[in-house]
Amino acid sequence: MTTTQTRTTIPEHECRVFQHAAELTGKKWSAAILLAMQRGADRFSEIRGSVTGLSDRMLAVRLRELEEHALVRRTVIPTVPTTVQYTLTPAGDELIRILQPLVDWAHRWET
Repeated sequence: MTTTQTRTTIPEHECRVFQHAAELTGKKWSAAILLAMQRGADRFSEIRGSVTGLSDRMLAVRLRELEEHALVRRTVIPTVPTTVQYTLTPAGDELIRILQPLVDWAHRWET
């Protein structure tokens, strides 16, 4: 580190908040599900079809977790048969925008 650079110190509380966010988004399939939704997939089968290798069970688990954390909204539409639509909440949409610089970083430093 040069004398003109300063090290950023992150308070302990902020580290815990960051860790929680990183663990949520870092769970296998979570980011892929959010990205599929951001690209327009809004039905269970569309999301599953957009993410190669994702099982029905794991998709259901991850959607439930993302809904519990207010990143995804589940809407039941009273049709015959019943239709369930998943959409990103404003928080989920913002998370996608925040993750883009991380994706860019990963591409720059990929080995």
